[in-house]
Amino acid sequence: MASGIKNKVAIIGMGCTKFGELWDKSAEDLIVEAFKEASEDAGIDHRDIEAAWYASCFEEVNVGRGAIPLGRALKLPNIAVTRVENFCTSGTEAIRGACYAVASGACDMALALGCEKLKDTGFGGLPELCTGEENKFYYPNLTAPGMFAQVASSYFAKYGLSRDEGKKILARISWKSHQNGALNPRAHLRRAPSLEAIVNAPVIADPLGLFDCCGVSDGAAAAIIVPASKAKDYRPDPVYIKSLQISLTPATGLGHQSWDGVHFESTRVPGIKAYKEAEITNPREEINLMEVHDCFSISELVTYESLGISPVGKARADIEDGFYDIDGKIPCQSDGGLKCFGHPIGASGIRMAYEIYKQLQGKAEPGERQLKNNPRLGLTQNHGGICGSLVCSVGVFGNEL
Repeated sequence: MASGIKNKVAIIGMGCTKFGELWDKSAEDLIVEAFKEASEDAGIDHRDIEAAWYASCFEEVNVGRGAIPLGRALKLPNIAVTRVENFCTSGTEAIRGACYAVASGACDMALALGCEKLKDTGFGGLPELCTGEENKFYYPNLTAPGMFAQVASSYFAKYGLSRDEGKKILARISWKSHQNGALNPRAHLRRAPSLEAIVNAPVIADPLGLFDCCGVSDGAAAAIIVPASKAKDYRPDPVYIKSLQISLTPATGLGHQSWDGVHFESTRVPGIKAYKEAEITNPREEINLMEVHDCFSISELVTYESLGISPVGKARADIEDGFYDIDGKIPCQSDGGLKCFGHPIGASGIRMAYEIYKQLQGKAEPGERQLKNNPRLGLTQNHGGICGSLVCSVGVFGNEL
């Protein structure tokens, strides 16, 4: 029986650039900036890195192919550098690769870094999602807003919400994230619209409006991983990995009617496995903060339920009660989330871990963003792909060994 990764590795340094429309910075500039903060945070030099994982989803907007952009930008010594791409979970996949290399004893210090320059593509949204002739044939007009709009309509129908009721619930999620993002100097979107403005915003894909959709951003984030037994040699407050799980839902949700069109098995399954690995028996009581994949407001709502935090079909009550607000029981998206911090695909999973890392250390900046509930355990969740056939990662992080 596999023993898992709990308490075998720790994060000793992290860095994250500001996310946004960074026209004056190249991918290489962002890579260096994120690593500089991480290495100074850890008190190490680039020559201390023994292996590295580089996350980037769209290689055509990088400064080179494969893993070369990372090695070249950081002037890494002659070490193993691997590029990973797993849709929107690419950043977490990089952390996972670095963690398992260190846990296995293959190296004593590894780097995970994700970067994306999406604004350089010239697209208003993401570049083309479907690759391969088969996908183009079956889904010629596939868009991310369209997919998640269908999930929203399915949720409203299944749980008896009118369109207006559903839009107000989704608006409350986005309103919360905008309130948090307005406090975060690194966030892409820092204005806090009213609930009324969110509800009445132009429709992108009915019922999703403008404020139900996350932004398209440039940015980079980095993490430095060492064995847990050595973490306090570098700093007094490392953050320990409690679990890392990843799951891919096969295409059954696209091929027949076994999928209800609402909840994501790709989140539920790794969530259960992550809780088991981290020895969490009651996530609603034990998890202290979350960063989840809120590419669209409905995605965040469904994730509350798929992770077993809110009862299935009843997240509405928690949303309206402020359960996930920054001063609620389990703050979610305390940094603004994908919705407001931004979503440079390869960096997003590491950005989520960055927020958990800082909050668990009590060092969120500025200080007014620091959670008052003295968090001990934080969770990250991201997913990518096509609704009905998603890849999803779930990680749990703690500040105690």
